[in-house]
This record gives sequence, structure tokens and C-alpha cells, in this order.
Amino acid sequence: MSLQSEAIEAVVEHFASLPSIGRKTAQRLAFFLLRQSEEYIRSFSASLIHMKETVKSCSICFTYTEQDPCPICSSSKRDRSLICVVEQPTDVLIIERMSEFKGLFHVLHGNINPLEGISPDDLKIRELISRLNTDVKEVILALNPTVEGEVTMQYLARMIKPLDIVVSRPARGIPIGSELEYTDEATLSKALESRITM
Repeated sequence: MSLQSEAIEAVVEHFASLPSIGRKTAQRLAFFLLRQSEEYIRSFSASLIHMKETVKSCSICFTYTEQDPCPICSSSKRDRSLICVVEQPTDVLIIERMSEFKGLFHVLHGNINPLEGISPDDLKIRELISRLNTDVKEVILALNPTVEGEVTMQYLARMIKPLDIVVSRPARGIPIGSELEYTDEATLSKALESRITM
């Protein structure tokens, strides 16, 4: 016999379906919401509905935005000769937070992953290739260093290089402030491989 109400259980199930939210965290969130005022709950649910109704994909780079094209794609201050390819819209936010990259973005919305049934046709690869006009001089492949990320980068590099466009990737290496003793072998190997002359 369950001691918890069906209403609470339904909310817990919804929270538990979110990425990186386990059942215990889902229960804590549900009980937190129960302690809040009805006004807070209405405002919270209204903000979710508003987000779903107003946020869409940019028709150029496919990041999430309320205006189309997004502020980055429509800015005249961005370097249109440089496109940074990322996996997810959250990656755009991370790179933008540094305030150093001045080019454009392209969001693939995933990686090639045959084991999960994700092929190049399931990603925004065709759309990327159609953006590569004579203005584009370099494409930076800033995908996560996973097996799927590596496969996707190799696939994209093979498609882009014949277009006489430079294909690069961020250097990988040892984080600032860390010690070699505590660096794993794969990171150290990549750091030596990605070395630059001084």
C-alpha cells in the first residue's frame, strides 16, 4: 500500500523524467512545491507554458530564441567568416558567457550515434552545409570529447574540408591550476598532441 498520494506521485514522476533528476530529488522538489503558496505555483506553471509558447529554434543557427533570427545571427557586429558548431543550445550560452568568441554558431542538436539510432539525417548537418558560403573561412567543431562527439567531428570535417574552409577544434589539455600528477592519461596525451609553439 502506497502512503503517498497519487497527485504527489504524478508530480514526482514528471520531475524524475527530467535529465539528471533522480527519484529522491524529484520527491524533494514535489514537497518543496507543496509548501509554496498557490500564487507561486500558478506563476511557476504559467512561466513553463509561456516558455513553451514563445521560445523556438532560430531558423539560421537552431539555438533557442524568442526572436527569429536570434540576436546573435541578426547582429551586425558578429564575424560572419567564423562558425562554431556545438551540440546543444546550452553550449552556446557557455561559450557566450566567456565574451571572447565573436563569430556565429550552429547547433546540431546532438551527435551521430548509431547505437541510439541517431544518423546524420537526424541532426542539423544539412542546414550547416547550406550555410557554408564564400563568406565562411573557418568552422570550429566545439563538440564534447566523447566517442560520439569524435565520430561527428570526423564526419563533419570530411564534408567541410573539400569546400576550402578551415576546420578546427578547440585545443584540449590540462586545466589551469591543476598538476600533472592528477591529470588522467587521456587528457595528458591530448594536451601533448595539441601543443602550440611559443
